[in-house]
Order: sequence, then structure tokens, then C-alpha cells
Amino acid sequence: MEYRNLGKSGLKVSEVALGGWETYGINVNEAQQVKDIVLKAYEEGVNYFDQADIYARGKSEELMGAVLAELPRADLVLASKVYWPMSDNVNDRGLSRKHVLESIRGTLKRMRTDYLDIYFAHRYDPQVPMEEIVMAFDQVIRNGQALYWGTSMWPAARIAQAVEFAKAHGLHAPVTEQPEYSMLRRERVEKEILPYTAEAGVGLVVWSPLAMGLLTGKYDNGHPAGARLTEKENWGKNFLTDENVQKVRDLKPIADDLGLTRAQLALAWILRQPGVSSVITGATKTSQIEDTVKAAGVNLSDEVIGRIEAVLSPS
Repeated sequence: MEYRNLGKSGLKVSEVALGGWETYGINVNEAQQVKDIVLKAYEEGVNYFDQADIYARGKSEELMGAVLAELPRADLVLASKVYWPMSDNVNDRGLSRKHVLESIRGTLKRMRTDYLDIYFAHRYDPQVPMEEIVMAFDQVIRNGQALYWGTSMWPAARIAQAVEFAKAHGLHAPVTEQPEYSMLRRERVEKEILPYTAEAGVGLVVWSPLAMGLLTGKYDNGHPAGARLTEKENWGKNFLTDENVQKVRDLKPIADDLGLTRAQLALAWILRQPGVSSVITGATKTSQIEDTVKAAGVNLSDEVIGRIEAVLSPS
């Protein structure tokens, strides 16, 4: 495993992380299965484990947290997020000071830890003044409930606004942004987010780097039963197109020449960006972890990048 600083902060995160979105508490419910996957990731050098309170309405935090509580806390970088409604309570949502400070307590309890390393604002909240958002996350840090905070799926202009307000008032600024980024969905990150975050020292930790599994090649010959894109109609409309499936097929010879799987190639392609700190992967079995962690430390030559670009963006 290789490790990178989270933006300009001193925190080092594994290039490949394990996240709980759409897996634990949804597709993976057995405690032993979760334990096997999390411990395999830890054995392979993964130190960054990513969660959110909304994942399976807290069940994902509970399942992963039960395993992580058995490991040395100092070895781990634990993250979770707040924003989405967790109940019908009108204040149990968004980024108000009330919701942020109450939600962190629930997350810490579910994850069986005294503090998070990173606490994310899971979306930008236009109904809350920026000063209240920044001051709420600053308070979480000053309370010792988190060490750093970040944003997720925020517009670049809002990230900049948060950073500038925090620095102007001696508050803790966000050090990371968590966007969606993959070979098949790249324009927003490359044209909007990275031009700001790379300059500002805000590190990216990327979700859905394998385009919901499409980039692994599992859809080369059709739609396997039970596969995520087959079941998720909204995501299928975005990703599962004949054009994208053909692109993934065309990536296979490139991966084969390098002795990589297509999953490893897709992750290494993202990690070529110096502004990216980590890629967050999911896993429903240990073999998937054994595959994805091998993307860490892979260097792609300019010639290989050129071949990939010819597939992804044919002229």
C-alpha cells in the first residue's frame, strides 16, 4: 500500500480506501462477512475507512464500526458524513449547527469510537448560512469529536467560500472534498473541482471510481443477475450504455499489457492525478479487496495514458 497526504494536511491516507456505501447493511448484512472484508482491507494496508450516517440508516456505520473497534485506533483513519434526513424530525437533516452537533454524537456511538479523523458535509446546504456551517464543523473539531472536516459533492465555488471564511476568522477550514470521479464520469472534477482544490491544497477522496462496477468488466457480456447497475435503474441509465460497455471492453488489452485487471487500471488512472489523495472502493467479498489494493503505487506512462484517452475520448 502507498499513502498520500490528505491535501495539504499532515494526515496520511491509503491510496485505496474501503467505504460502506451501498454494501454494509444493504447487500452485506452478515457480521462475519463484514469482518472478513474489513480485516482483509486492514491486512492489505488500507487505513482509511469511509462511512456516512445515511448509509443503510446507520447500519453500515454499526457493522463496520464493530470490526474497526477491535483494531488499534491510531492505525485507522475513520470518516463519516452528515446532511441527509435520518428521521421525520424537521431538524434531523441538513447542515444546521443543531443537526451537525447532534449527528456526530450518533455516528461516534454507532462506530464505537471517541473521535473521527474526518467529518464530511455530505452535500452543500443552501438553507444554512456558510458561517454557520463552517462554525459548526469548527466546533466539532474543537470538541475533539473530529480532527479534520471536509465537503462532499460541493460546488467548487462553495468549497472556496468555506475555505476563505474559515481562514479569515481563524477557524478550521475543510481539507478534503469527496466527489464522484471515474473514467466514465470525469468532466465535473477535471473542469470544475480540481482546478480549485489542487491549488488550494484540498485533497480529493473519490467515490464510485469503478462506475458502480461497470469498469471491472462484469457487464462485458450482458447484465448479470443481482449486479448493482442491473438493479439500479437510475444509475443504469447513466452508466449502462452500449457505448460505455464497449469502452470498458476496449480497455482490456491495455490492462492486459500491463498485467493489471481493469479495476486496477481504472483506479490507477484516477490516482495519476496529484490532487487525488485516495479512491474509495466498495467490497462485498475479500477477493475484491485483494484486487483493488494492487492499484496502489501503479505508475501509468504517458504512452499508456494516451492509449486510455483514445478509448475514453475518441476523436
